[in-house]
Amino acid sequence: MSKETIEDIVVIGAGIVGISTALALQARGHRVRVLDRPDGRARASEMNAGAFAFTDIVPLATPGIMRKAPKWLLDPLGPLSVPPAYALRIAPWMLRFWRASWPDRYRSSLAAQAALMNLSRDALERQVSDTSGEHHLRREGQLQLFEGEKEFRASLPAWELRRQNGIRFDLLKRKEEIAEIQPGLDPRFTHAGFTPDWINTCDPASWLDHLGKTFCARGGRIEADSVTRISSEEDAVCLTTSRGDIRARQLVVCAGAWSHHLARSLGDRIPLETERGYNTTLPEGALDLRTHLTFSNHGFVVTRINGGVRIGGAVELGGLELPPNYRRADILLDKAKTFLPDLATTGGTQWMGFRPSIPDSLPVIDRSPSDPRVIYAFGHGHLGLTQSAGTAELVAAMAQNKPTPIDPGAFSVRRF
Repeated sequence: MSKETIEDIVVIGAGIVGISTALALQARGHRVRVLDRPDGRARASEMNAGAFAFTDIVPLATPGIMRKAPKWLLDPLGPLSVPPAYALRIAPWMLRFWRASWPDRYRSSLAAQAALMNLSRDALERQVSDTSGEHHLRREGQLQLFEGEKEFRASLPAWELRRQNGIRFDLLKRKEEIAEIQPGLDPRFTHAGFTPDWINTCDPASWLDHLGKTFCARGGRIEADSVTRISSEEDAVCLTTSRGDIRARQLVVCAGAWSHHLARSLGDRIPLETERGYNTTLPEGALDLRTHLTFSNHGFVVTRINGGVRIGGAVELGGLELPPNYRRADILLDKAKTFLPDLATTGGTQWMGFRPSIPDSLPVIDRSPSDPRVIYAFGHGHLGLTQSAGTAELVAAMAQNKPTPIDPGAFSVRRF
């Protein structure tokens, strides 16, 4: 490409946030080029639980959560853990996480999360309609399960927050009510909350593929190319890539867990860490699963993926370089078998992926302080699929210097 050629908008990252953003920009008349790492690894956008978790408005950093921190180090296979080999490195991030759990910050994060969820829920419906994608979705609700009265009562404040934010649900206090929605559960689960408006993809990989093909059919380009550096020039943003330099009028960084490295090359330091998520996908016929199941106190979910079943979850804050610990996936599968005795656990495929996590559980959706021609859209943690369409609409408005559909202040880079 000649030095004189300047792209309209380049998006770094072809995951669900990047492709959704590219589609939204394209719909507003921009010529968009998407660049993605050519390593061939299945990304979190393809191998997640496939849930649009619009009801999950409570941030991970809740008041009092740091009292549990010593347990994370002592139980490396627990639902939220920090590998001892990574504990020192993650300490600055954990300090910010602790500050985010203070009541004032928590309330602010909760309000911002709820606003982004509401936007993303409506934006998903617009995206589904625009791309004729309804056949990629399941609207079967979600069952959140509790072992006994004490565990159920501890969840009631979170249900009240959902009620205040207009989320429909039914609280179930009889095993017969639960069995009507999902038969075959172990009798230890005596209480549940059912959210009927919960939505899943039939397969997150197929949903991403559908959006990507729609983008390309409308004239967009998706190319395999590694971006190693971003720099500013007088008339453009310059991307140093494995295939040469690319210059653009505007750039959107949606590179997931790798995004902060690119931001740093531009001069912006953003406290992003990596949630390493694990799952096992079982073949067709593994279980007669009727709805999405959430075992909150055990940190995992059971969900339908096409005809099969995916068991996954947990949060391991372990960075990008430590080798996977697939014992975590084994633990989740063993628990799922205990909780669902009819589950056939043979023939599964294990996976580990990276989820970009910011200490206050909110993504960064903002222009770069170093170069306002660069827009950041990353750090969604385990909610990338959920918040992708809403994030895309925010970015598209920013790129055109138009009013955003919600106040983006809580997602500012400058909050750090």
